[in-house]
Amino acid sequence: MSERLHILITGGAGYLGSTMVPALLAAGHRVTVLDTFMFRQNSLAHVCADPGFAVVRGDAREEAVLRPLVQTADVVIPLAAIVGAPLCDRDRTAAVSLNRDAVATLVRLLSREQRIMMPVTNSGYGIGEQGKHCTEESPLRPVSLYGRTKVEAEAMVLERGNAISFRLATVFGMSPRMRVDLLVNDFVHRAVYDRAVVLFEPHFTRNYIHVRDVARAFLHGIDRFEAMRDNAYNVGLSDANLSKWQLCERIRAHLPGFVFVEAPIGEDPDKRDYIVSNAKIEGTGYRPTHSLDDGIAELIKGYVMIRDTHYGNV
Repeated sequence: MSERLHILITGGAGYLGSTMVPALLAAGHRVTVLDTFMFRQNSLAHVCADPGFAVVRGDAREEAVLRPLVQTADVVIPLAAIVGAPLCDRDRTAAVSLNRDAVATLVRLLSREQRIMMPVTNSGYGIGEQGKHCTEESPLRPVSLYGRTKVEAEAMVLERGNAISFRLATVFGMSPRMRVDLLVNDFVHRAVYDRAVVLFEPHFTRNYIHVRDVARAFLHGIDRFEAMRDNAYNVGLSDANLSKWQLCERIRAHLPGFVFVEAPIGEDPDKRDYIVSNAKIEGTGYRPTHSLDDGIAELIKGYVMIRDTHYGNV
């Protein structure tokens, strides 16, 4: 590593942050986390012994809280968000104020020299064209409030400059702040405990990425910031553009008793349906190291420890 940076992560005790923070510390960086700990999680307990780690309890929407923290930061990673379409629809005001407006505040407070590394969602692509991969040049047509707030936040960050945006595929895998409500995690949980799932619109297709590979993408961006700056990058598994039905088939290969059927009536409230190209970030040398099958096997072991679904955002 060429330099030791001070990295501020808002929402750093969540599903992504609690995996990313230890990876950044292990790479030699100093990390300060700002989080409300709204889920009463202790997901960063294992890094408290690291002298390079600092933690602040507070709200990323409050300028008085942010202002002193950003002053010493080389890089800011705004993970704080109301994540997922269902939770955003439940509290639409909070979704806008945290997902979009808090990022606007950061953009205003930061100097031009400070870097932003922004996680957004590839759900901004909404409904893709049949058989055609979504690239970073594809039109953004989000179909949920969650997608819209993230698209608007990304636009602000890239317009400001000195930034990288990562458009994340649907994330899966075990994390210290676990989320069972994410699609792969949810389906594996159902396969383990219910042995069955009813699928609404099973042909809907998405891309997937392991939570540890998300952390690796941010490390990759830090190490290659000058070459990658002021661009958006899709981050996903290029061999995992799968429909919900195909995902269930992959899970059944690990759990042969798993039964899945298409619902005769009803529809999926999340209308996303697209396939994604990850060629742009792969062109910078990034490659995921955790396959979908690795994640399914990992989750099956993890669910020996986790039985209930309060490990979710909804």
